[in-house]
Amino acid sequence: MKDIYILGIESSCDETSFSIVKNGVEEISTVISSQIDIHKQYGGVVPEIASRAHIKNITFVLEECLEKAQMTTDMIDAIAVTYGPGLIGSLLVGVECAKALAFLYHKPLIPVHHIAGHIYANNLVKRLEFPLISLVISGGHTELIYMDKDYSFKKLGATLDDAVGECYDKVAKVLNLEYPGGPKIDKLAKVGEATYDLPIPLNDNSYNFSFSGLKSAVINLVHNEEQRGNIINKENLARSFQDVVIKSLTKKTMRALQEYQVKNLILAGGVSANSGIREEFEKLCQENKINYTCPSLKYATDNAAMIASAGYYAYLDGRRADLTLNATSSCNLE
Repeated sequence: MKDIYILGIESSCDETSFSIVKNGVEEISTVISSQIDIHKQYGGVVPEIASRAHIKNITFVLEECLEKAQMTTDMIDAIAVTYGPGLIGSLLVGVECAKALAFLYHKPLIPVHHIAGHIYANNLVKRLEFPLISLVISGGHTELIYMDKDYSFKKLGATLDDAVGECYDKVAKVLNLEYPGGPKIDKLAKVGEATYDLPIPLNDNSYNFSFSGLKSAVINLVHNEEQRGNIINKENLARSFQDVVIKSLTKKTMRALQEYQVKNLILAGGVSANSGIREEFEKLCQENKINYTCPSLKYATDNAAMIASAGYYAYLDGRRADLTLNATSSCNLE
């Protein structure tokens, strides 16, 4: 069978990234231009600034990716691009670039859902085994997805309000931690103790999640302690908060694995880089004889390699877009 090379494009938030992946599993080259230093001064991503930075960087990142791979666009079989969900201005830059390349070089255009990309980041570490359940945890998403074959997605549950990564960043802001706050809370939690009493959110029998109440509980706790003149132990509060997040995520995920009789679990999304979450799932999966995979750290956050990997299986599934493809800030995974 002929090798298939997919050029992936990712620009859904604040990373401009291109990647070339062979047959969905072999990364040839990936280049990421991050905007963290730009947005750090604002305490979060500013959409207009993000889209302008994508426009400034996108051609340079493409050229570097091709140069790194020692390939030309003629050697590419198809172009895969994140069309949503994400920041609409950022997405549009990637989508318009992909459409221009597809038109200019007469290549198939493959639309890829951002969450599908995060799931297929694991495929670059180890070939996905089916059936599987994926827990997608990121700044914008918290979802449980069931898959019985490639590019077949069934949503079991999702967050009803804040995503888990968003909750991490807001709690970090309350603790006066620099953006991005998630990794800093994880680091503090490693040395802290769970001394603060926080509620487990949406502790029910559904597969949905909720984190706004937990965020509010932390905000109220900090406010009340400050009003009393007490000093917050940041390490202990970080540990208390993270322990509750882990309980919420693991309880529902492990129950889904049991109910659907699935022996394969993958983590996906930027929050899958959290060491506390990774370690607890690894321990539980060992105890329950579940095959467990999480992406390597370079594939956990937004990158084009995951889009190219997902794009390969979308390509095999016959999915194509024409030049009317548009970006969308919100769309279902299907």
